Amino acid sequence: MSKFEKLKKEYENIDIPDELNKVVQNSIREAKKVKKKRPFFRNWMIGTAAAAALFVGSINISPSFAQAMGNVPLLGSIVQVLTVQELTIDEKTYQANVKTPAIEGLENETLQSALNEKYIEENKLLFEQFQKEIDELEKQGGGHLGVDSGYEVLTDNDRILSIARYQVNTAASSSTTMQYDTIDKVDNVLITLPSLFKDERYIETISAYIKAEIERQMAEDENVIYFTEDEFDSAFTSIQPDQSFYITDNHKLVISFDKYEIAPGYMGVITFEIPSDLLKDLLVSDMYIK
Repeated sequence: MSKFEKLKKEYENIDIPDELNKVVQNSIREAKKVKKKRPFFRNWMIGTAAAAALFVGSINISPSFAQAMGNVPLLGSIVQVLTVQELTIDEKTYQANVKTPAIEGLENETLQSALNEKYIEENKLLFEQFQKEIDELEKQGGGHLGVDSGYEVLTDNDRILSIARYQVNTAASSSTTMQYDTIDKVDNVLITLPSLFKDERYIETISAYIKAEIERQMAEDENVIYFTEDEFDSAFTSIQPDQSFYITDNHKLVISFDKYEIAPGYMGVITFEIPSDLLKDLLVSDMYIK
């Protein structure tokens, strides 16, 4: 049995508990219990966290993983992020490095389990898809294929934890996609982009700033190129209501776009830090963005 086949068999045997419905219902019940004790803003965000659990379940960590946790330095005073599993394949012209994070130490165990299950489930599906693509290439005589998936802690302070997860797929060319999770470690809730604002006016305000910034950058540097409406169908027009974002350590909102999303591939993943002065009248509070 080759190294690839051995790793393939090992990954397919990962046990993911089928407890999604139970996690969702428990999360909703917990949110209802604390409803009378928390102000509106916190209640609304807890509901957001419960909704996120609709897509994920709980995760069981083996003793070997638990031992690994003890070797990871604390993030903030309690919460820590660790690599719960890493798969590396180097078989002829096929390479894979799939690294799965896990969060430990949140008081909201339902949210923590939901996020951890999402991470391991998404990487399991990613690895399975990678294997299918290899099988198809082998039927056609072989080829080159690679995938690299990992994570980075972007922000870690007394309140906020922002985690970026990346996925780089390589064939004839490479593409990069990003996903972000931003967590309030004090109130133990998952922060979404809409939850930061009073209403949807933020979409127009942020989009207008990014349009102006694109024009400014292209005017100042001929090497900076974005897709334009005159030449491309994928030119930037507006952010999505749930556009990828994270919050920096100095309380700034950063909007993110994947490679090829609004610019040629050589521009890579593109981010824009939005001036807080533009957002201050739109924010629910200044707890996160200042």
